[in-house]
Formats: sequence, structure tokens, C-alpha cells
Amino acid sequence: MAGSNVLTLTHADVAKLLAEPSPKRRAEMATKVAAVIDDEHLSTEELNLVQDIVRLMAKDVEVTVRASLSDSLRHVTRLPHDVATRLANDVENVALPILLHSDVLNEEDMLAIIKAGAGGKQEAIAKRSVVSEKVSAALISEAGEQAVAALMSNAGAKIDEKGFTKAIDRFATNDEIKEKIIKRDVLPVTVTERLVTMVTDTLKDYLVSHHDLSPAMAADLVMQSRERVVVNMSGGSSQQDLEKLVAQMHRNKRLTPSLVLRTICMGDIAFFEAAISCMANVSLMNARLLIHDPGRLGLKSLYAKSGMPANFLPAVRVAIDVVHETMMDGENNDRERYSARVIERVLTQFSDFDPEDLEYLLDRLSHLKKTAA
Repeated sequence: MAGSNVLTLTHADVAKLLAEPSPKRRAEMATKVAAVIDDEHLSTEELNLVQDIVRLMAKDVEVTVRASLSDSLRHVTRLPHDVATRLANDVENVALPILLHSDVLNEEDMLAIIKAGAGGKQEAIAKRSVVSEKVSAALISEAGEQAVAALMSNAGAKIDEKGFTKAIDRFATNDEIKEKIIKRDVLPVTVTERLVTMVTDTLKDYLVSHHDLSPAMAADLVMQSRERVVVNMSGGSSQQDLEKLVAQMHRNKRLTPSLVLRTICMGDIAFFEAAISCMANVSLMNARLLIHDPGRLGLKSLYAKSGMPANFLPAVRVAIDVVHETMMDGENNDRERYSARVIERVLTQFSDFDPEDLEYLLDRLSHLKKTAA
């Protein structure tokens, strides 16, 4: 540090500089002082002097001086804790750089600031590169919508199941917060399944494509998505939407064999075609030709390439045969009657289902019959 203007200062020199009438000059000095505080070559005496200067500048009457100091100190590791907390509790213009970036602040410091209730400061804490579960919980309980939305957007924020549940309870009508929760990388299954009943169709598709769901709920959501596609069919958009959904599910490892089996057993041949095409990395046109090959070898080879379990193949064959033989009648609730007929015939001709898949199909058959009636 030899040769540094700061290090050659005496306490008397510091007093003169702090008395400098120009706020601009004092702000410049604040920046220079902050720039040397972390220098590893500082002696103990030099470090104490620089820290003393910082303490005095943190009390400057001019906001511009304190704001310049705060911005320059935001990444400083040897910032005295008392200075960090003083700046963090200052007006927002001064506090935000420290709240956003300083590692000198501890959990207790941030919890106290969150409790004080200043929205801008809460939002800054929510955007820190790392936010602990305890701090996240405090923000979710105490902060406003903007801060909680920022927290949910922050991949570095650690949030437990209780925190997500509390956020959903507090902001049940806030679509932005729900969307940001859904678009986090990982969610507890309980949170995902609760959100299913609260969000738009588009976000339901995102949930089934990106997050863990119970097999039954995943299958139900896929069928709901397919029903929407049929109802809203226009031009080629329905097929594009289906292929996009399947590709997202496959990319995020949500396109499970059980899900594919359940949908084909309910008569959704289009979803099965798209799923097997994607899993086998074969064009949809070629996949369809192989699936519906009268000789059956086409389906066998494509099925093997897709990685689906070999023991599912007989059930898939039965389901495809039944779909070929079963037609919709064009009357009210024809889709429900169609799916019910397919499930009934599949269950009649193939009984070696996994217990969970069998239970799901029986439950769906009962529901479809009640709906159709």
C-alpha cells in the first residue's frame, strides 16, 4: 500500500478532508477509500485508519456521499460490521447496494430490516445471490408482493415446503407470484399438486412438463391438455401444441412409461404417437407408419427403440387394436364414452397391469361413466 494517498493520511488529515465543503469531493474520496480497504498488504495500523475513515464517512450528512460509499463498499469483505448495518439501515438510495451484495450482513441483520417493512429494502434482500431458508421465510411472511415475486424468481433463494405453502396462502390471487413459483427449477410434489387447481391451462402444461407430480395427476393433466387441444383445434396448431408438450416432458424426464401406457389405454392415440416418436427419436410421420403397420413388426421395432418396458408391449398392442375398432358416436359426452369403452375393452383383454396403473384406469373408468351418464 506504500504510495497510496489514503495510507499517508494522518487522523488530522482525515479531519480536514471530511470538512471539505464539496459533497462531490467527499464522494470521490469515499470511493478511493473503499477501493483500498481489502488490500492484503495493509498493516494493522493502516487497516484501522481506513476503517475509521469509512466509519466517519458513513455518518456524512450528504446522501450522495453515503450512497457513493455504500456502492463502493458493497463487495468489501473487511467492511466493519457496524458500518455495514448503519448503511443498510440508511435511506434506500444508500442501503440498497449493501443489502443486495454485502456478505458482511448476517441473518439477524436482514431479519430486522425485513421486519421494519421498507418494501425496496425487502426486495433487495430477496434478490441477493443467496437467501437462506430463514430469511426467505421472513420475506414470505412479512414482505409485500414485489419482494416475494423477486424471491420466487431468485434461483439462489432457499425455500422450503412450508415457505411455498405460506406464499400460496398469502398471495392466492396473485398470478405473477404463482407463475414464478411454478417456474422454479424444483418444487415439492405437494406444492405442485396444490398449484394445479389454481393456475391457468398454460401453467398446468408447464407443471406437467417440468415438475414431479403423482402418476395419477400427471395422467389426468395430460388428458385435460389433450381435450383442450381437440376443443380449440384450428389449423395445425393442435398437433404443434401436442408435440411441444411431449418434447418438454421428455426433456424434463416427465414422459414416463406409466404415463404413456395410461394415455394409450384411455384411447389417446395421438399422444401415444407423439410420445413414442419423441422417445425413439423418429419423425412423427414415420412413427405413425410403424405404429399402425398391419404386420406388427413396425410397432415392435419402434417400441424397442423408444426404451419403453418390454412387459408393457402386449397392453399397448391391445390398446391400439381397440382404438382402431372403437369410434366416437358424435353425441354429447362422446369423448367420455369413447375413453370408457377403450378402457373397458383393454381391461377385458389384458389384465397384467401394475397395481397402480390398474387402479388408475379403474378409477378413470368409473369417473368417465358417471360423466357420460
